[in-house]
Amino acid sequence: MAVPFRAILLVPTLVLFSPTGAPAQHGPITEASSIRVRPSRQPSADSLPPAELRAEVSMVLIPAHITNGLGRAVNNLAKDAFVLIDDGTEQDIAQVFHDDAPVSVGILFDTSGSMQKKLPHAIEAVGNFIGIANAEDEFFLVQFGERAKLAVSFTPNAARIMDEVGRTKPFGRTTLLDAINLALMQMKSARHLRKALVILSDGGDNRSRHSAAAIRNALMESDVQVYAMGIFENANPNRLTVEERNGPQLLGDLTELSGGRLYTVSSAESLPEISAQISRELRDQYVFGYRPTSAQRDGKYHRVQLRLAKTESPSELRLYYRRGYFAPNE
Repeated sequence: MAVPFRAILLVPTLVLFSPTGAPAQHGPITEASSIRVRPSRQPSADSLPPAELRAEVSMVLIPAHITNGLGRAVNNLAKDAFVLIDDGTEQDIAQVFHDDAPVSVGILFDTSGSMQKKLPHAIEAVGNFIGIANAEDEFFLVQFGERAKLAVSFTPNAARIMDEVGRTKPFGRTTLLDAINLALMQMKSARHLRKALVILSDGGDNRSRHSAAAIRNALMESDVQVYAMGIFENANPNRLTVEERNGPQLLGDLTELSGGRLYTVSSAESLPEISAQISRELRDQYVFGYRPTSAQRDGKYHRVQLRLAKTESPSELRLYYRRGYFAPNE
């Protein structure tokens, strides 16, 4: 993808949800009128890179989420605690910051027939996710069963999303990959630099026209992080289709590639709690900035590695970060 040369900004997110249950932290949200959106908390001016970046000082931005052994966010590490490598060459990290900037969010909602019994928890999960939103966030909704369709285009009105998912009638097979492709196309009209796709689904793909390889390539060229919550019930593997057995691997590959995180659940009851956790996680990230050399501005895909310096304890912390980016042409 041709990224504007004046700044390479890689901070979006794709959140994939597959229903599984657990008690919701914020209680069920079943009516649009009950949604409360958290006020926007703007980052301080000195915590962000310059709004206008000239070509000679363009910056690559890599978002990352770091957790401890208990899965809790860690956000008190200094810049010198990290090592960042671009295609084998260690980079000088120019800036590390946290922010709560608004996000453009696409919600991908599985409406296939297998979602019938999981639907109440899936709807509650959407409410919990939106309930922790920034006041300036925008949303769109893609539903996918026999086919993927854009049910609600970009809107700041979360109630429209809740109204639509509340009318869901599960039917047919699963076009997950087609839904991701449609969502990535829709994301091209996003207003915010940070982007997230939130997918609620309970299994692998069994009807899409797009291949997994094509979607992986599209994600590599996008600025969207992928978070996955997959509902994989404890069924007899011999009774599952090939697509259902491959579902966890597919979601795992997409999340790792984009710097997100895969959550697997075995009961739809846990879905609302995890959806709220993902919403908070999207707003509790580091962003690492470094300036590429002239040789790195080659229009090619660059693989990125982020790790802890020797002074830290890698065994106690886990890093989730975007694994690469497409550089601009000089």
